[in-house]
Amino acid sequence: MSQRLGVIDDPLIGIRDGRIVSVGPSTGEPPAAREVLDASGCLVLPGLINTHTHLPMVCFRGLADDLELMEWLEGHIFPAEARHMSPETVSAGSRLAMAEMILSGTTTFCDGYFFEDSTARAALETGMRAVVCQGIVDFPTPDAPDPSRNLELAEDFLKTWKGASDLITPALFCHAPYTCGPQTYRAVKDLAREQGVFLHTHVAETRTEVMTITQRYATTPIRHLHNLGVLDGQTVAVHCVWVDEEEIELLAASGTKVSHNPQSNMKLASGIAPIPRMLEQGITVGLGTDGCASNNDLDLLDEMDTAAKLHKVANLDPTLMDAATVLAMATTGGARTLGLEGVVGAIEPGMAADLILLDLSSPHLTPLYHPISHTVYAASGADVKTSVIAGRIVMRDRHLLTLDVEEAMQQVRSVATRIRG
Repeated sequence: MSQRLGVIDDPLIGIRDGRIVSVGPSTGEPPAAREVLDASGCLVLPGLINTHTHLPMVCFRGLADDLELMEWLEGHIFPAEARHMSPETVSAGSRLAMAEMILSGTTTFCDGYFFEDSTARAALETGMRAVVCQGIVDFPTPDAPDPSRNLELAEDFLKTWKGASDLITPALFCHAPYTCGPQTYRAVKDLAREQGVFLHTHVAETRTEVMTITQRYATTPIRHLHNLGVLDGQTVAVHCVWVDEEEIELLAASGTKVSHNPQSNMKLASGIAPIPRMLEQGITVGLGTDGCASNNDLDLLDEMDTAAKLHKVANLDPTLMDAATVLAMATTGGARTLGLEGVVGAIEPGMAADLILLDLSSPHLTPLYHPISHTVYAASGADVKTSVIAGRIVMRDRHLLTLDVEEAMQQVRSVATRIRG
């Protein structure tokens, strides 16, 4: 996924101290190394980058489906979170979600939720690369029963995690314009600028949201954030479904990044974000799955297939969102979206050694003509054989090496038993 978008047959990739040091065609026996990974019969790809998740929501997978967003949130998800979310529950859900992501080829994720310290610690234990965002809303939450202390908690979170590990990048997450007021957005963005971190926010996700914000502030959600001075190159706008041409220009001019979550938008019938137009305007777009309560999985390979096909049929144009464009959204575009450009997203010397091996030995992956097309249109998460993060093998031959997946599943089953009760 370099700028040349090259495909190297029979490659040899050298890794030292967690970074890629050489990439090129194999010339015979590999040089002496502590360990050699045999990738015969595989595609070697950069690890996939999920730009928007709520990992602990795996605990709510299938809890409330086939509902409109606000009914889903206010009638089911917010009450379940208030009753059942704790540091222990967040840790259990995060670990299970990380198992699912590693097994399906994701090596970097961005998460925004409550008790985000627990997610960060789980990422360190699991060996995943993570952008962890302290969640902020203007009403009491399990980790912030007094919303007036939100900024203080956010400062403490950034102080804890800035520089704590090369794998962890802290950020802030204002939930949405309908749950965070103007004062909150300004204060949180001021803190983000002061600390040099990104601000993430849901925005313009549904038609109902647009109506609510228009009634409340006499303008649309994107224009509202623009008026507040929130949009810039270190803001990630998640969803951006209901945006007009002028708003796309505002996003482009400000350098705001966009996280596209097509399956969640489809399932909640939120609509279809005008991603092809955003890309035409030069907006950086990454791909995300959203949380498991509204998707209901974290398979980014499956998300790529959906993203490519959704925009083709919506625009009646089979040339839109070609395979290379969509694969870039899950790799190099994801890295730019999260502020990790030059660190991950491509297999090049100097980059972090975050790699996955996609096993081509299955009937549905036979024959192979075009590797990029195959990855987007034919492969699934179950085809990922081995995953390497920062030069560390975290999965080999579909066996997770850094966490006990059976234990993670059992912990979440226990959470689900309490929720059912």
